[in-house]
Amino acid sequence: MASPVAEKRFNPWPVAIFVILVVLAVMFLLPTVGVLLSSVKTTREIALGQLWSMPQALFMGNFVEVLGNPAVHRYFLNTLIVTVPGTIASTALGVLAGYVFAKLPFRGSNALFLAVIAGMFFPPQVILVPLFRLFNGLGLIDTLWPVFIVHTALGIPICTLLMRNFFATVPTALREAAILEGANEWQVLTKVVLPLSLPALAVLATLQFTWIWNDFLWPLIFTQSDEMRTVMLGIVNLKGQYSVAWGVQGALSLVASLPTLIVFLFFQRFFIKGMTMGAVKG
Repeated sequence: MASPVAEKRFNPWPVAIFVILVVLAVMFLLPTVGVLLSSVKTTREIALGQLWSMPQALFMGNFVEVLGNPAVHRYFLNTLIVTVPGTIASTALGVLAGYVFAKLPFRGSNALFLAVIAGMFFPPQVILVPLFRLFNGLGLIDTLWPVFIVHTALGIPICTLLMRNFFATVPTALREAAILEGANEWQVLTKVVLPLSLPALAVLATLQFTWIWNDFLWPLIFTQSDEMRTVMLGIVNLKGQYSVAWGVQGALSLVASLPTLIVFLFFQRFFIKGMTMGAVKG
């Protein structure tokens, strides 16, 4: 009689899934590896087709050129001017709208909520020409105002949806107890609901910051001069003396990714803090 161990058949699915995940991970990391290698090589090495080989010596001149370039400083400043206010404005408006839809429903609120989140499903290409003509008529082309306004407006639907869904999970009894204690709706939101919502706010702020910081389309449409470019446009427009400066572009790409990484690491603390603040002590 065969033992149960001998009758147990080999299941190939875990191995197949592992292999697929490894292949996908390698495909995802290959562009990053290419950028990293190009950032520590000279233009000559890259021109000779030595991009994917390990450098014999690390060339840090690309990073020195990037960090010492006044144009790069301007690109970063412009991106911060757009990203930070855009993240704060879209998140704040999403919090206010989400709280109203979740805790203060009114006649037609569901239809209005659907109308708001419908903005998530419009491709940006559809509104490129109307927005360009609108801001051109207002004399705002080649300024940072259109980029800030568009990112704020486009961020409201996703922020409203996420915050409304999170606020819906907050017990209504907490709001009612606060009102019985004499709090108004603004105090309920800021003193009771928001402290419990730190995980959602942290995730939302991180996503909004990343989306706005990495955006290429809207600055390309609304800005024209080098003084108004953001860092993503700056990467494309960095040129060498005779050709594209691949090494400098790679170095700037890595430097430009640091703010989003720092924001993620910073808000990671608030994920845990926000979840523990809502815990009930025994």
